[in-house]
Amino acid sequence: MARRTGLREFQLQLGERLRTATTRAALSSRLGFQVGTDNWFVALHQVSEVIPVPNAMPVPLTKPWFRGVANVRGNLYSIIDFSAYQGRDAVGAGMEKRVILISERLLGGAGIVVSRMLGLRNPDTFTKLERPADAPPWVGGVYVAAGGTQWLELDLPALVRQPEFLEVGN
Repeated sequence: MARRTGLREFQLQLGERLRTATTRAALSSRLGFQVGTDNWFVALHQVSEVIPVPNAMPVPLTKPWFRGVANVRGNLYSIIDFSAYQGRDAVGAGMEKRVILISERLLGGAGIVVSRMLGLRNPDTFTKLERPADAPPWVGGVYVAAGGTQWLELDLPALVRQPEFLEVGN
């Protein structure tokens, strides 16, 4: 004979399953973006928000990848061109480029400019490759999607610990 479940018990079990599923999905979800021709993703908890590129006030005697300082809702943010930081061409003009604001828990008041956003991604559906030995320490991993597209994982905690990332002056 089938076990009968009361409505209250059923609701509690359903609520717990939904919380577990939501937590599991949040832990595996990553924010996808493009820098130049490279596809990247970053853990959602490492990001504060994504905004259109604000007007940045250039700061003299800084590295070429440091775009300047911008006012975002009354707070000053350092704006870094992520492509130029990697030694590539700066992110060009375009309607799709955005700034990913780094979580305050990692580094207060900083954002990176990316070419365009690619939405949420689940790296569990990708095949993880071996991380190249010459990869920068802030490349958390290399993945390949089912269609063969390569994805790089940005490890923001490792990036913000890099002395060259923190030293913007020439």
